[in-house]
Amino acid sequence: MSSTDQLGFTFRPPERRVWKVRDLVGAVRTHIEREYSDAWVEGEISNLRIPDSGHVYFTLKDGNAQIKVVMFRSSARLLRFKPADGLQVVLRGRITIYEDRGELQIMAEHLELKGAGSLQLAFEQLKTKLEAEGLFAAERKKPIPQLPSRIGIVTSAQAAALRDILNVIARRHHSVNLLIFPAQVQGDAAAHEVSQGVRYFNRAKNVDVILLARGGGSAEDLAAFNDEGLARTIASSEIPVISAVGHEIDFTIADFVADLRAPTPSAAAELVIRSRQEIDDQTATLHDRLSRAMRYRLLMQRQSLTELAQHAAFNRIMEVIRQRQQKLDDLNHRAELAERQLLEKLRRRWEIISAAVRHYDLRRVLSGMRKELDIGAAALAAIMRNVMLQHKVRADRLETALASLSPLAILDRGYALVFDAEGKLLKNSRQVKIGEEISARLSEGEIRAAITGKKT
Repeated sequence: MSSTDQLGFTFRPPERRVWKVRDLVGAVRTHIEREYSDAWVEGEISNLRIPDSGHVYFTLKDGNAQIKVVMFRSSARLLRFKPADGLQVVLRGRITIYEDRGELQIMAEHLELKGAGSLQLAFEQLKTKLEAEGLFAAERKKPIPQLPSRIGIVTSAQAAALRDILNVIARRHHSVNLLIFPAQVQGDAAAHEVSQGVRYFNRAKNVDVILLARGGGSAEDLAAFNDEGLARTIASSEIPVISAVGHEIDFTIADFVADLRAPTPSAAAELVIRSRQEIDDQTATLHDRLSRAMRYRLLMQRQSLTELAQHAAFNRIMEVIRQRQQKLDDLNHRAELAERQLLEKLRRRWEIISAAVRHYDLRRVLSGMRKELDIGAAALAAIMRNVMLQHKVRADRLETALASLSPLAILDRGYALVFDAEGKLLKNSRQVKIGEEISARLSEGEIRAAITGKKT
């Protein structure tokens, strides 16, 4: 619709654009995601919800303002602390719109605690969680071998802690074999590389004990050894693990999960390796104690045996033993005699059965049956020949009788068979008339004639 003013100008109103709700929300979402694809946001967690799917849902509040946040399981499993209502956090993520409800939300990829106590809070949360699962229990810890021949060390190749360990081992027991798995012990990749070292030694099974070593440092420097993944790797290790991280006053999650905690790397080397002189001294001491104990035990047993040998009860026991031995010999003799009798009885029975079997030799039986069959076959053939001869004689007689009765034989004697014109056999002259044709069958051939006269 248009309108014209007093001066004659025509005005056209702008055309209306009608959006569908989904199209509008999609357009706004695309614009927001393009403008805020990587945003850091600070606030307080509230309305936290973690369903069975493993995704994390909560509201991030700041005064009266709030925004929904979702962190999917793939990112949530990398968290170093457990989210809880009331925690002040800083998150990194992408601002988007959840189209089904038209709500503005943040799709978080990283979440960290805010403030100086964040690392300590994450440490306490993980410690409580793993302790509740029993990973710190003393009964699950494996014993450390007394004299390991091969030791696996997971640490940085440039660390001062490694030099301290090597010096102590060279001084106390230089013949032990050391295998070093170089790994970062500080930084984001440290926990993963240390876990790789523990898993490598478990796969290769080429060491008797694993030593995790790192020098002292701040809480941030030791954070890699408070990693949950590393803690579970240590707990699942089939090879005993010694944790030697930081100074004596430093404690990490790895210390609690490991089979043994050493206050320093040098102390760990002292614990895992005993000096050769200590071993030799202890061996000599044990040898002397064992020798004295054995001599004393032999002396006491010899004295006790002498007293028992002189006792009357011992003589009675020996008499009972001799009687039992004699009875045993008698039983053995009777058993042998019974065995021989049984064997002889079985032998005679076998001979009888063998003779019976020979008497009923199958080949002889078959030979006799074959002879009987041959005789029967010959007799049957003779009978059949006689029967066939008798039948032949009878057949010849019947043939002769039949030939004598045959009409053809009559014709041979000069008779003839006369038929009328229709082929009927004539038996008297009344069957034909003068002038009709007749035919006569002779012994050889046939003739035709006409009736010129007849006599009844």
